[in-house]
Amino acid sequence: MKITDDRPAWKKRLYEIIYEADTPMGKLFDIVLLVLIVFSVVLVMLESITHIHAEYYWEFFIAEWCITIFFTIEYIARILVIKRPKSYIFSFYGIVDLLSTLPSYLGFFIGGKNLFFAIRALRLLRVFRVLKITRYVGESNKLVIALKNSKAKILVFLFAVFIICIITGTLMHLIEGKGGGFDNIPISIYWCIVTLTTVGFGDIAPITPLGRLLASLLMIVGYGIIAVPTGIVGAEYSRATDKSIADNTQVCPHCNEGKHLSKAEFCHNCGNKLNE
Repeated sequence: MKITDDRPAWKKRLYEIIYEADTPMGKLFDIVLLVLIVFSVVLVMLESITHIHAEYYWEFFIAEWCITIFFTIEYIARILVIKRPKSYIFSFYGIVDLLSTLPSYLGFFIGGKNLFFAIRALRLLRVFRVLKITRYVGESNKLVIALKNSKAKILVFLFAVFIICIITGTLMHLIEGKGGGFDNIPISIYWCIVTLTTVGFGDIAPITPLGRLLASLLMIVGYGIIAVPTGIVGAEYSRATDKSIADNTQVCPHCNEGKHLSKAEFCHNCGNKLNE
């Protein structure tokens, strides 16, 4: 059953600008948002530098509130123009948009000198605005599909790596003992993970010939293990070649479904007509 779109013309127009990017105004809106997101994240980083924050406190304050007000208006507008607000509010991007504006308001309304550090921590959470960028990267759809399709294979692979770490860690504990810093099996497993991932902190190292031989074999295995998840995800990514999804800008105003063919007229999820 099709639902008649009885929204006012201004809502339809605003919806096309906010949710879609196949019009000049829609593209301009996305570009402005991207610039503001990047600028906001840079501000948060600069604010964490004590002497810069002290010197340009009011500049940071004014710039942050201008950006916060803009994002607040954007969030409210997204709710107003969509047919079913809950589909946006409780979606991933809806939650990200809300969390990107809350820290500034919480930091402003929560007073008291004793809460200074808590407020500062809340304000630093604004850096998560960078997550808003993923909405505008079309190729991210391919990557998400590739990760979902390779989830089972990666989990099996990680389980196999975990077993290798347990076995090798136990052997290193038996070979090296407390003299080499392998005081117990958990610490030995920690060393195994650090070595297998080729991080190599160097806080623990084998000293016996047999221990060094086992460590050498583990390092060689580590190089091969790093390539496995890359190959799994890469193979799935190459299969995700459906350009209609990667380049899609059509979003249903009724159910907020976004995976449509570029020339689709009706939503494949709810059957309602898409914006022209």
